Amino acid sequence: MKKQDSGSKPILSAKDTVVASDALKELFKDGIRDLYWAENHLVKNLPKMIASATAPALKNAIESHLTETKGHVARLEKVFELLGEKPVAKKCDAMEGLGKEGESIIQETEAGTATRDVGIILASQKVEHYEIASYSGLFQLANTLGLTEVADLLEQTLADEKLADTKLSDIAENEINYQAADEA
Repeated sequence: MKKQDSGSKPILSAKDTVVASDALKELFKDGIRDLYWAENHLVKNLPKMIASATAPALKNAIESHLTETKGHVARLEKVFELLGEKPVAKKCDAMEGLGKEGESIIQETEAGTATRDVGIILASQKVEHYEIASYSGLFQLANTLGLTEVADLLEQTLADEKLADTKLSDIAENEINYQAADEA
């Protein structure tokens, strides 16, 4: 039960703290379920991006990230195991929307052009930024909840996502953006 002290902040009893902690743990698990769906969705969608890309450097970067993404799925399955849960996905509306946006870019750009590759990079970086935000927040929350092994796994994936984003930026800045600017 909440009580007021002389200040304006309520004092939480031990029972209230446990309830809040359980709610926080459930929020954390929900975030993991969301990411599990998102990563599995990417495993299905990245081959479409690879097939639609033209620049060898971009194709290679996406192929490499597909391999990493399969590893991210396996890491999340390990997280579920550490949490004593079965791997269960919760539909990630954000990732579904980002996937549709990527498909739209492919449909609206000409095949074989650097302009399409620029669009693929933009769509891919939106995905990376969503993943970076999600993994960063869940990593911090795992630490707060004292889930050290889980936090370590999330931190590894967070590093992968940041590196993938940097690779995409480098490909865009050093090659593809200039090629697209020269297209008629």
